[in-house]
Amino acid sequence: MDENCNSLDCALPEIGYLVASILFIMGLKKLGHPRTAPTGNLYGAMGMLVAVVVTIAQMDFGETNNFILIISGLAIGGFIGYLMAVRVQMTGMPEMVALFNGFGGAASALVAASEVFRRINENDLPEGLELYVAWTAIGLSALVGWVTLTGSLLAMMKLKGGVEIFGTWYRTPTWGPEWLNYIKGLVLISIVGLLYMTIEESGNQDYVIAIIALSSILGILFVLPIGGADMPVVVSLLNSLSGIAAAFTGFIIGNNVLIIAGSMVGAAGLILTNIMCKAMNRQLIDVLFKSFGGSDKEQVTRTKVGSDPEEVAMVCDGISKCIIIPGYGMAVSQCQHQVREFADILEANGCEVKYGIHPVAGRMPGHMNVLLAEASVPYEKLIEMDDINSEMGECDVAIVVGANDTVNPAARSGEGPLAGMPIIDADKARVVVMVKRSLSVGYAGVDNDLFYEDKTMMLFGDGKQMMTELVSSLKDL
Repeated sequence: MDENCNSLDCALPEIGYLVASILFIMGLKKLGHPRTAPTGNLYGAMGMLVAVVVTIAQMDFGETNNFILIISGLAIGGFIGYLMAVRVQMTGMPEMVALFNGFGGAASALVAASEVFRRINENDLPEGLELYVAWTAIGLSALVGWVTLTGSLLAMMKLKGGVEIFGTWYRTPTWGPEWLNYIKGLVLISIVGLLYMTIEESGNQDYVIAIIALSSILGILFVLPIGGADMPVVVSLLNSLSGIAAAFTGFIIGNNVLIIAGSMVGAAGLILTNIMCKAMNRQLIDVLFKSFGGSDKEQVTRTKVGSDPEEVAMVCDGISKCIIIPGYGMAVSQCQHQVREFADILEANGCEVKYGIHPVAGRMPGHMNVLLAEASVPYEKLIEMDDINSEMGECDVAIVVGANDTVNPAARSGEGPLAGMPIIDADKARVVVMVKRSLSVGYAGVDNDLFYEDKTMMLFGDGKQMMTELVSSLKDL
C-alpha cells in the first residue's frame, strides 16, 4: 500500500471498482431475457461510467496537456458512439456489434502495447519470473486483441455484404481452401516463437511490432473462410475474445475491474458461442476450419407462380392457429409493425397466433426478439425453435417473413452447407405462406424445396409492402 495515502483514500478506488463490477454482474444477469435486457444495458453502462470516473480520479495530472487529452478523448469517443447508436437501423445492428467487438479488442491491445513500449523506452524491464509472466500476458493480449480487431472488421464487412470504396461496391469474399489451415497454423506458431524472443530480448520492440502485424493477419485468415450461415457463431466468438483480451490487459496494468469485466465477457461469449453451435448443429472446430456456410450461390432453375395478398387473406380467414416465422428479410424491410398488425387482426377473429424464433435467424443472436419487441409483441408469444416445432403439425397457416435457411428442409438431407442444422418445421403446417422478394437462395447458397410444394403460397415483393397489403385485404373481408 502507498505510504502517502491513508487507508480510506487507498480503499476508495477499490470500492469504486467493486461497485462497477457489481453493476456489470447485474447487467449481464438482466441481459439473459429480452424483457429485462434494456435494464441490463443500463446497468452495464453505469458500471463502465463508474469505472472510468474512478480511473480518472486516480490519475496524476502533472501536465495539463494530459488532462486535456483524456477529456477530449472521452468527449470525442462519447459523441461518436452516440451518433452511431442513434443513426443505426435495426438491420445494421449485427454489423455494429461486430464492429464494437473489434474496438474492444483493439482498445485492450493498444493499452498492452503502450505499456510494453513504455517499459522498453524507460528501461523499466522486469526480471526473472516477473519478466516471463508480464511479457507472456502482453504477448497474449496483443495476439487476442489484434485478432479480434481485424477478424471483427472482416466479419462486419461479411455481414454488410461488402464495402464501398470511392463509389464502387466490392463484395466481401468467402475463400478458404483446406491448405489455408496450415498457413494459419504456421502464423500462430510464428507468433509463439516471437513471444519467446520478446522474453529472451525484452528490450527489443521489433518483436512486439511483428507480433502485432502477424496477429492482425491471423484475424483476417481466421474469418475469411467462414460463410454467412455461420456468422452468428463467429460474432459470438469474437465477442468472447474481446473480453479475454481485456482480462489480459487488466492483469498487465493491475486493474481489477478490467480483469473481472473481461473475464465475464469472455465467459458469457463462450457460452453464447456454444449455444449458437448447438443451434447450427456444428462443432466449433468445424466452423473455424471446415468453411461451412457456403461460398457460391446455387443457380435457381425452377419456377413458382406467386399468389396475391387477397388469396392469402382468404386462406387466413377463419383459421384457428397461425405461426409467424420471422427472418432477416423482416429486418431488411422493417415490417415488424405490419406483422404485429396482421397478428392482431387474426387474434381479434379468434385465431391463436405465436411466433417461431430460430436461434440464428437474422445476423446475430436475439435479432428477431429485438425487432418484435420494438413492435410491442408480447414476450410470451415468442417461442423458441424446439418448443414451436412440437406445435407445427397443428398449425393451419405458417407465415414465413423473410426467412429461408432456417426453414429449409434441405438441412435434413445430411448434405451440403446446411447439413444437420436444426430448422423450424414450417413444412409441417397445413398451408405455408412465404413472404419473399424472389426465389433466390439464402445465405448458405442452397435452394429451398419448400418454395415449390403445392401447399406453399409465395408472396413475392418487399416485406413491408406485402404485409401492408395483406393487412388491408384481411380488413376488407
